[in-house]
Amino acid sequence: MSTRLPAPRRHGFSLIELLVTLAILGVLAGGALSVGELVHRRAQEQELRSALRQIREALDAYKRLADEGRIRKAADESGYPRTLDDLVDALPDAKSATTASPGRAAHLVLLRRLPRDPFAAADVPAAQTWGLRSHASDGDNPQPGRDVFDVYSTSTRTGLNGRPYREW
Repeated sequence: MSTRLPAPRRHGFSLIELLVTLAILGVLAGGALSVGELVHRRAQEQELRSALRQIREALDAYKRLADEGRIRKAADESGYPRTLDDLVDALPDAKSATTASPGRAAHLVLLRRLPRDPFAAADVPAAQTWGLRSHASDGDNPQPGRDVFDVYSTSTRTGLNGRPYREW
């Protein structure tokens, strides 16, 4: 009568099991990284939309105030600000300067701070992160000039919607 001893139990994983597990983890990590990049880029795009909206609304408000005579402008000027800093600087209210008490003329501030282009380098001042289009330039070929009619992103990248950020 032969007595057979039970086979010894192996503890641990085989090399193939470890490789399959590592491959699965690699695929999951790659997917998480690409989703993370997508989330970050969408946040940047949302910040760009918001910044463009804020600046463009302030440009329109400046023009409206200039047309109403509350911001002084020369006869040959368009009524748009000369620089983006004019939107942040406290401008004297030309209409209330005569009715305000002495030494206390009212001031107009259209933006508390100038938003920056989220796709621009962090060490560049906010006003220099934007491309400028003057009132006299063509919309297809925006050029800076004597005033600031519109702004655009100077990024060469394309948005998730397929349109270059420059055209937003």
